[in-house]
Amino acid sequence: MFSITVRDHIMIAHSFRGDVFGPAQRLHGATFLVDATFRRAELDDDNIVVDIGLATRELGEVCGALGYRNLDDEPDFAGINTSTEFLAKVIADRLAERVGSGALGEGARGLSGIAVTLHESHVAWASYERGL
Repeated sequence: MFSITVRDHIMIAHSFRGDVFGPAQRLHGATFLVDATFRRAELDDDNIVVDIGLATRELGEVCGALGYRNLDDEPDFAGINTSTEFLAKVIADRLAERVGSGALGEGARGLSGIAVTLHESHVAWASYERGL
């Protein structure tokens, strides 16, 4: 299996519901380092996994749509705890939609999966991986 990973970041505000979250139930900020890994079994006709420039651009657009927002105020996330794990899935799903629409080029249609990792800090992160 071949893979490439591109990186960006997001800065968000949010709060959580539930005693398990302790003080994070209050509104707080978070900055995530975002890694998106694209996978495929065989390289395309150009001997690449996916165009790294297009992958970087599309991850940047997905992150840009989430960044500098209070996610508690976003209709898409109404009533949802926007945990690190949940946000990794949101980003992976949005990237998958872009692959499907052709935004990452025709060669990207041969991708077999995407994994997104959100790093909360140097000691904690969460990931979500999905097939395409």
